[in-house]
Amino acid sequence: MPRNQTIDLAPPVERAFLIAVETDDADGWTAEDSLAELASLADTAGAVVVGAEWQRRRHVDPNWYVGKGKAESLVAAKHETGFTLLVADDELSPAQQRRLEGLLGVKVIDRSRLILDIFAQHAQTHEGRLQVELAQLEYQLPRLTRLWTHLSRTGGGIGTRGPGETQLETDRRVIRERIKVLKERVEQVRRQRATAARGRDRRLIPAISIVGYTNAGKSTLLNALVGSDVVRAEDRLFATLDPTSRLVRLGEGQTAIVTDTVGFIHKLPHQLVDAFRATLEEVTRADALIEVVDAADPHAPEHRATVQAVLDELGAGDKPRIVALNKIDLLEPAATTPVLTAPAVGMAVPISARTGFGIETLRTAISALLADLWVAVDVVLPYQAGELLARVRERGTVGLDYRPDGVRVRGRVSPALASELLAAADGRLGAARRAARPAGAGVGEGRQPEPAVGGETRRG
Repeated sequence: MPRNQTIDLAPPVERAFLIAVETDDADGWTAEDSLAELASLADTAGAVVVGAEWQRRRHVDPNWYVGKGKAESLVAAKHETGFTLLVADDELSPAQQRRLEGLLGVKVIDRSRLILDIFAQHAQTHEGRLQVELAQLEYQLPRLTRLWTHLSRTGGGIGTRGPGETQLETDRRVIRERIKVLKERVEQVRRQRATAARGRDRRLIPAISIVGYTNAGKSTLLNALVGSDVVRAEDRLFATLDPTSRLVRLGEGQTAIVTDTVGFIHKLPHQLVDAFRATLEEVTRADALIEVVDAADPHAPEHRATVQAVLDELGAGDKPRIVALNKIDLLEPAATTPVLTAPAVGMAVPISARTGFGIETLRTAISALLADLWVAVDVVLPYQAGELLARVRERGTVGLDYRPDGVRVRGRVSPALASELLAAADGRLGAARRAARPAGAGVGEGRQPEPAVGGETRRG
């Protein structure tokens, strides 16, 4: 080798061939559509897709995934395309994986393993890497048998009794111990997030989570609501894994903590849902959700069904939500002008997070949704409660009337803030009545409960 010749240390680009089986329980997804999404996943992982085939069957073959004849035809496809990686659209059993690898002599993975690899590439924080490693180990544990075939007993007789079975059990034990450690660390992350959430609750700031299908524009929407690029937004699947929370102003002094969460996808590996449960609990703790839908995608209804299924699994499927119909600029030319007013239809708002169209309408819709969740109050506070009045102006939708005997607060606030207002108003009334009470009056005298008027909580 010449001395001036450099050595390319970059790994070779893998040539991927995709296969899928279309069954009767496809949930609205055809094999071609699912393969198109699988091709996007392979591209995100860094592979070059060189071909794809699918087969219509009543159910997947328990031995080969596709039928045996279709599996044997992949040998000819390998010679034609030169693929070095076979990717199945559904999760493969260890037996199916071994048979296909033995037949083709290439690496065989499934959709779950491909998604796990993408997550491993994109995990940036310590928390994200912990959760990805946990998901990977739980996925690999039942598939360890094929990793140690070089140590297995290949024959009988003296000199052929190797340590393969012992090595396999040792490796399983090591992975189980690592899984146990990772679960403890993920549980610590969950406790830390719960502590941070309690801190937000004490400050009485409403929490909103952005949810949706991967690449629907969640990160771009958070940037648009904040007004700056606080999170990296890319036109790729799973560009964001680690949740990002920012304070967003909604108008009239009202603010909320808005969190961008990891995107969902069709056939999301259950290992990821379990491993990322500590992160996804941000969704369960939220007061409301913003569901971002790619309005330009023809599979938007299927995407929404996938998101709803994951939310139901997390126990957040019934939370109040606003549907943000994103990427409307790809359908309506007028949406490229952000100054135009976007019409809200029920709890759905057409927006373009990229151009800014409809963002102000979305802010108004969020404020209205939070106001519906809040409590109507009509109380009079003493001027000494300045700190509480400041929080009322910032955290609620209220009107203030400054009177000689105090500040009258009318409007809607969160239930927790309403409790503080009532306590402060009761304290003011108690102090005033004690000052006006004749000498020698009993402790319980001179106080009558005041009824609520018009469904509102009144004091003063």
